[in-house]
Amino acid sequence: MLRIIAIWVINALALLALPYVFSSIHVASFGTALLVALVLGLINTLLRPLLVLLTLPVTLLTLGLFIFVINALLFRLADYLVSGFDVGGFWSALFGAIGYSVISWALHALLFKAD
Repeated sequence: MLRIIAIWVINALALLALPYVFSSIHVASFGTALLVALVLGLINTLLRPLLVLLTLPVTLLTLGLFIFVINALLFRLADYLVSGFDVGGFWSALFGAIGYSVISWALHALLFKAD
């Protein structure tokens, strides 16, 4: 349970770092970042597998690059669902989703080295 909470906080910290990298992404507060991290976790758990399955032919044709589009759309969905989290547009969502993944991965790798 403590590990899940730690990962949740790491993801929130990654979200808080995004406005420093991308000026078109805004996170109002740490509480908002926690809520967005929770919403993104739920979206990626419940909705992403279905979208990946439904778009499998397009994903195969694009050699997997369509997954980036799915991630951007889900990142944008979190923008619509949570007030205080604003993403400027599709390209901001695309690069924001990539940045969020990289920052989250780096923080996770630094804090959980022995896994």
